Amino acid sequence: MYFLFDYLVGRVVASATGGQGALKLTPYYMGLMTLMVKSGCTFYNGMTCRNLDTNSSGYIDLKELKEALDSVGYKIPQWKVRCMIEEYYDNGNKRGVNGSMNGDARKNAISLTEFEELCANLKAQQVSSTFKQAVSKKENLEHLGGMSEASSDGTTHSVRLEEQMAFSGWINSNLEHDPDLKHLLPIDHEGKQLYEKLKDGLILCKVINHSCPDTIDERAINKKNLTLYTKHENLTLALVSSQAIGCNIVNIDAHDLAKGKPHLVLGLLWQIIRIGLFNQITLEHCPGLTELLNDQERIEDLLALSPEAILLRWVNHQLQSAGVTRRCTNFQQDVADSEIYSYLLKQIAPDDSGVTLDALRETDLLRRAELMLQQAAKLRCRAFVTPADVVGGVYKLNLAFVANLFNQHPGLQRTADTEELHQLDETREEKTYRNWMNSMGVAPHVNWLYSDLTDGLVIFQLYDIIKPGIVNWKKVHRQFSKLRKFMERLENCNYAVELGRQLGFSLVGIAGADINEGNATLTL
Repeated sequence: MYFLFDYLVGRVVASATGGQGALKLTPYYMGLMTLMVKSGCTFYNGMTCRNLDTNSSGYIDLKELKEALDSVGYKIPQWKVRCMIEEYYDNGNKRGVNGSMNGDARKNAISLTEFEELCANLKAQQVSSTFKQAVSKKENLEHLGGMSEASSDGTTHSVRLEEQMAFSGWINSNLEHDPDLKHLLPIDHEGKQLYEKLKDGLILCKVINHSCPDTIDERAINKKNLTLYTKHENLTLALVSSQAIGCNIVNIDAHDLAKGKPHLVLGLLWQIIRIGLFNQITLEHCPGLTELLNDQERIEDLLALSPEAILLRWVNHQLQSAGVTRRCTNFQQDVADSEIYSYLLKQIAPDDSGVTLDALRETDLLRRAELMLQQAAKLRCRAFVTPADVVGGVYKLNLAFVANLFNQHPGLQRTADTEELHQLDETREEKTYRNWMNSMGVAPHVNWLYSDLTDGLVIFQLYDIIKPGIVNWKKVHRQFSKLRKFMERLENCNYAVELGRQLGFSLVGIAGADINEGNATLTL
């Protein structure tokens, strides 16, 4: 008795032709039919395959299951085949192998239909496994299962090993001289010890103070003879302080950090480091930012830009000053060949630094990136990225690398009107409100209090957090048309004022137009 594939091939051909007469096989079906041919299939009416059913009963003996799988191209280890057979027996012959329900099973044998379903399941598992391996290899990700009882089943968290290495290196280089951390630093180069060494909260508190000086009073940090309770106090202090500087700590608590959950630790670290890097991109720290203004733009327009957008302008400004025609539009593909970085380093470097363009002579991208980073080291700015990160276009790390370059060597001329610029600096009150909004996880990120609230969307999110369900989202314009953009934003702001009154806010003399226009006094 031959193993019949009539129904399988009929299904393939019917799907491939779409029920039409013309045969138009897709690559998937071509691959499937190629596999069948390699397995010994002969195509004709009443299609047959290798002789798998030795007793012509219409079933395959379970003792012959491994041989049958081998003959159709699935090289399954014997122990796994035994597990399949045990599963079949455990289900009391009511379910087929791999859990298929068809009521066709016979004792010590499986039907041809069950065998087909088994092969289909094995194929799906094979494709899934190959895809995951390919993604992991390409992205250099480490996949971790859920770390709580609620999420352990079927949950996967991904951790970038590059970020783990970069953040560990940043901590080592910036906190290595801190006397309170001598017993914890340095962290190993690969960052495998990072999560263990952050469990007492001491390093986290120090990182926060490095990014935003004086955020935490050093006297409040437990430093010696730490117990389980004092470590928990440090972690709680670090979380509350990170929220105060604008980090979003939703779904993160001290127990998560004490357990060293990698995806949460890296996420929190990135937010803290990012805030510290971007804190310097202000008119207060760099009055020369006014050089980045385009024609017809005001300083307020520059303040409304995100730090990422300002850094892109800065890079392109330096490229233009260097007489280079190429421009940067992102910190991924555009910087992968190290050309933009090489010209940028040469332009911002002091004359006596010895920075050169020798890296551009190298054709191999990895070696070129290494030579470029050697030039960055002359400026003491080799941080966050490795040659592989540059070539791979890892966004977070390349963004941090550029922000660090800006902070160390902005290369912008100080303007004369420093008093006027000082009046535009963000006040402590404005900064407090902005940090609170960002800590609530609103989107988009609030960079400048007045310009980022003019469409009302951030205000609605805050209302929904304060009193869930109060916002009727059907009345909110989330996307704006080109012709009615002004009116739609104004309608949002009017609705925001209306909801404020429902919540009992004192809004005398404040209208939606005031928020829409970015009126500083009335918005506050």
